[in-house]
Amino acid sequence: MSFLRHVHHRRGRTVAAVIAAVCGLAAPIALAPPAAAEPTTSISYPAGATATLYTGKAFDTCTAPPLSAIRAWDASPYRAVGVYISGVNRTCAQPELTASWVSEVSKLRWRLLPIHKGLQPPCGAKPTDDKISLTPATATGQGSAAADEAVAGAKARGMLPGSALYNDIEFYDATDTACRTAVLSYLSGWTKRLHATGYLSGVYMNLMNGAKNLSDVYTSTAYARPDALWIARYDGVASLKGWTNISDSKWGVHQRAKQYQGGHNETYGGVTLNIDNDLLDAPVATVAHAYKVTSTTALNARSGPSTSYGTVRSHAPGATLSVVCQAAGSKTGTTSVWDKLSDGTYVTDYYVSTPSKTGYSAPLPRCTYPWQISAADGLTERTGPGTSYAVAGKSPNGALAWVVCQRAGSTVGTTKVWNKLSNGHYVSDYYVTNGNNTGYAKPAPRC
Repeated sequence: MSFLRHVHHRRGRTVAAVIAAVCGLAAPIALAPPAAAEPTTSISYPAGATATLYTGKAFDTCTAPPLSAIRAWDASPYRAVGVYISGVNRTCAQPELTASWVSEVSKLRWRLLPIHKGLQPPCGAKPTDDKISLTPATATGQGSAAADEAVAGAKARGMLPGSALYNDIEFYDATDTACRTAVLSYLSGWTKRLHATGYLSGVYMNLMNGAKNLSDVYTSTAYARPDALWIARYDGVASLKGWTNISDSKWGVHQRAKQYQGGHNETYGGVTLNIDNDLLDAPVATVAHAYKVTSTTALNARSGPSTSYGTVRSHAPGATLSVVCQAAGSKTGTTSVWDKLSDGTYVTDYYVSTPSKTGYSAPLPRCTYPWQISAADGLTERTGPGTSYAVAGKSPNGALAWVVCQRAGSTVGTTKVWNKLSNGHYVSDYYVTNGNNTGYAKPAPRC
C-alpha cells in the first residue's frame, strides 16, 4: 500500500486529520501504511481458535507433576503451570504430559504454559546442547521447523490454535554479534511459522542478554516480533514492569511473564515439588472443555453468537460438545452468553451443561483474537467505533489488540472496520495486523 495521494474530506476533516485522531497525534500527518510483514506479522486463526489469557502466579517444573500433585496444590497461590511439550534439548522425561492429563488439569481450573526447549544459542547454554546455526538463513529455517515441532506437540496434547507456545532460549554471550544474529533469526522463523499455523509466539529469555537483544530489534524490519516475552530474572521481585533495558511500552498489553525465583522446594497439601516461580499476564494454552446438550430437542449450532446467524448443524439432546470459549450474543432464556465450539460454530449457553445460566462459566475463557498493533506512535482507544467518540486509552506499538468482535464505524485509511477490545474500548482495524485491511477479519464475529 502506498501513501495516500488524494486527500478526501469527511465531515469537514481530512483523512489525515482522522488518522491523527485515531493514533493520538497532535496534528494531522500523511497517512502511512500499516506494516504487512516484519516486525508485525498476522496470525491466521482457524475458525475454532481463541486465545486464553492468564493473569496471576504460576510455577514451572522440569517434569509435569502427576495429577494427584496438582489436586494437592489446590490450596497453593498458583493457578498455572509451565510444561515442556517439545524440543530436542528438553532435560526431563514427560510421562504425565498426555492429552488426558491436559484435559484433567484444565478441568481443575489450571492454565498451562507450553514450553519448547529446542536448539540453543551457538555461543551459550550447555556445551552438549544441540545448537542453532550461525548462518542466518539456516537459523531462520530451524526456527520454522521448531515451530512445526511445537505445534505438533501442542496438538497431540489438546492445546488448540490460539494457544501461545514459548521458545526457551537459555543464557548466551550477547556481545557475540554472529551468535546474536543467529538467535534473532531463529526466533523470527519461529514466530512467522507459528503465526501461519494459528498460534501465538512466546519467547523465554534471560533479561540481561537475550531479552535485551530482542527488545533492541522491537521495531526492526529484519525480524518478526513475538507476541509475548517471558523473562528470567532471579531477583525475587514479582513484577511485570520496570524491567532493565526494556520499556514498559514493549510487550505492554497482556504480553509479559517473569520467572523471578529459580529451583526450590515448596509444599502444599502434603506434596513437595521443586519449582521455579513465575508471574504472568500473558496468553497461555487454549484447551477445549466437554459439556452436554441439555435441551429436549436438537440444539442449533450457528455461524455466529446470535440467532440471527445461520444454522450450520445441530446437536442431539445429551450430545457432548467441545467448547473452547464464551462470547456475548443475543439473549436466550436467562443468558446472553454463547459457547464457541472447536469447529468454529456457536450454541446458546442456555442449553449447555455449564455451571451458570445467567453469565460466564469458569474455566472457559472469553473468546478473543489477539493481533499486533502496527502504529509507530501508538493507537488511540475510544469509547465507540469512530473518531468522534471520546478517547478511552492508548495501545502502544506492538501491543496485542485483544479483539472480541468487529463492527462498522468511521473510515480510517482503507477500512470502516473497528475492533472492540476485551477491555470494552474500540480501535480502528486499519492499524491492527490481521491480514485484512479493507473488511472484516476471520474468525472475529460482528459486534
